[in-house]
Amino acid sequence: MATPSSSKKPLLGVNVDHVATLRQARGVAYPSPVAAALLCEQAGADGITIHLREDRRHIQDSDVYEIAEQLTTRLNLEMAATTEMLAIACEVQPFWVCLVPEKRAELTTEGGLNVVGQTEELTDYISKLHAAGIKVSLFIDPEETQIKAAVTCRADAIELHTGAYAEMGLVSNTDGQHAELERIRQAVSTAQQADSDMLVNAGHGLTRENVNAIAQIEGIYELNIGHALIADAVFVGLEKAVIMMKAAM
Repeated sequence: MATPSSSKKPLLGVNVDHVATLRQARGVAYPSPVAAALLCEQAGADGITIHLREDRRHIQDSDVYEIAEQLTTRLNLEMAATTEMLAIACEVQPFWVCLVPEKRAELTTEGGLNVVGQTEELTDYISKLHAAGIKVSLFIDPEETQIKAAVTCRADAIELHTGAYAEMGLVSNTDGQHAELERIRQAVSTAQQADSDMLVNAGHGLTRENVNAIAQIEGIYELNIGHALIADAVFVGLEKAVIMMKAAM
């Protein structure tokens, strides 16, 4: 798999989890994350991301099956590396599975997967997904040791956690944000040197205000964005929010 050239901006994967969050807040049937996913596709999203959490706090099993059946682009299913999730993924057959760390008490994913600490287990888990014809990405911090461990596990892609970069911007720490940006840039280079076939994605905390610098990094294949895009949609509508995010990239 080839990485994009420097003249081509990354693809946009839209995470519709928080459409389901709004639905679950009232325990009703609306708004529909399935309808949201299809509208995002029509607006130009290159793929749809959903996270089926073990506690089912937003996306539900039925959402996964319906979205997988109706999408015309690609489904990226984020999940923990558990036996239950493996069975669901093998049945649903998403184009991508992105393995993420998961803690019940967290508001959102707080950091990258510790691949170094569970290389043997993840290698076996990934091989089972590969056997089902599913490509696998690992959500990791932009650290050399984690990147090289992901290569060892034979992941098809990594998704670099951009949370620290985003947080520095929120507190107006320009120097810190520049340092995190350089850290991400170096991580992309490290991944390309370690495995030229591995795709490098990025995401977490990205907004229209901070996304462009990440999108300009040569070698990033796709950006996965959810919360900020859904927040924009409250004011401008979902279709326009997707268009605006692609323009910001």
